[in-house]
Amino acid sequence: MANNILEMALERLERDFPPSSLSAWFDDVTVVSFADNRLILHSPVQFKKEFIENKFTDPLQNTLRELTGDPVSVVVVTGEYSAPAASASPYDDYTFERFIVGSSNKFAHAAAIAVANNPAETYNPLFIYGQSGLGKTHLMYAIANVIRKTHPAYRIIYVKGEDFTNELVTAIQEGNVQNFRSKYRMADLLLLDDVQFIAGKERTQEEFFHTFNALYESKRQIVLTSDRPPKEINTLEDRMKTRFEWGLLADIQPPDFETRIAIIRDKAVKMGIGLPDEVSVYIAENIQANIRQLEGAVKKIKAMHELVGERVNVQLAQNAIDALKIENPGLNPTPERIMEAVANYFYIPVEQMISRTKSKDVAYPRQIAMYMIRQELEYSFPDIAKIFKRDHTTVMHACNKIEEERRSSRETEDVIKKLHNNIRGE
Repeated sequence: MANNILEMALERLERDFPPSSLSAWFDDVTVVSFADNRLILHSPVQFKKEFIENKFTDPLQNTLRELTGDPVSVVVVTGEYSAPAASASPYDDYTFERFIVGSSNKFAHAAAIAVANNPAETYNPLFIYGQSGLGKTHLMYAIANVIRKTHPAYRIIYVKGEDFTNELVTAIQEGNVQNFRSKYRMADLLLLDDVQFIAGKERTQEEFFHTFNALYESKRQIVLTSDRPPKEINTLEDRMKTRFEWGLLADIQPPDFETRIAIIRDKAVKMGIGLPDEVSVYIAENIQANIRQLEGAVKKIKAMHELVGERVNVQLAQNAIDALKIENPGLNPTPERIMEAVANYFYIPVEQMISRTKSKDVAYPRQIAMYMIRQELEYSFPDIAKIFKRDHTTVMHACNKIEEERRSSRETEDVIKKLHNNIRGE
């Protein structure tokens, strides 16, 4: 990839310079490294080095910007030269060693390691899915950190699905779509986080479809994450779903009790606070949704201990988690919390949820609430029926109806997504 970038740049420079001239000055120039938007070239002859610096540095940098979409600095060296170590990444803390492995995530963890050790040779694409806060992005960064060390010349691009769309919109507005395409299609490792956000956006899907094909065909690694498997991403084009399933699908589930304990202890060590076993157990029993919430609980306990001077015990843990629940009721959602969120969203009184009212303004939110309780809490149909004072077949019908609408209607999908975020406080 590094040598290719120089070849591509020189080809473009033939628009402004005679090919014979370029050949004379660059025939024995080699690429030392291309990383962190910095291209280092080596010329064996001092006077050639100086001439390239004076004559070609600016044209090269302008051409590289055209190709990559980013500003690239060009450095020319001569004599014996060793490339400097890659600059530190803001995501260096996200390594495989710091990822707590349990039964809920060990398959995704193993798949990520396989991709990191053999990019584009084992599983391409790697598609990791699961709810927010379970470690999908951590595994993405861990892959990137390994490849940064083993393949320092690789061009690594990480982008969120929403940002990919926004960047495309800007490129269209500014007439720089070709630069946008070049940037992503030159990646050696493309990490697209929250790919579900490109669903339903026709132009974005069209661009990513061709980007995916270009990278896949040239054997470049693609890693994708989503909150659900491809087949369940509504309004995602079938051709995209098919390609996402070409490689390996790996899911991450909420951590089990033992893994939660391990995560809590790990976070406590990193934060420099000692937690008695009974405190770790209390946190693990009362917070089950995701890793970020476990970390938030440990931070809250540490803050209350250091700022107020309270002793670290189960009572302090209870106070900390109670405070967190006030700040973020989604820590442990209840049927009542879900019904309240749905009622607020549709501007109806909560009491009407369990009333006999059959008007559409009430019946539809009621069905949504039944569905959300089923999804968020995994309650059985009879248990949900008791809450709403209905027959379990009524609940089953409601859940099936909303699930079908969610698959076929972008509007329903958006409602469910917003309610999930409202309930979980995300």
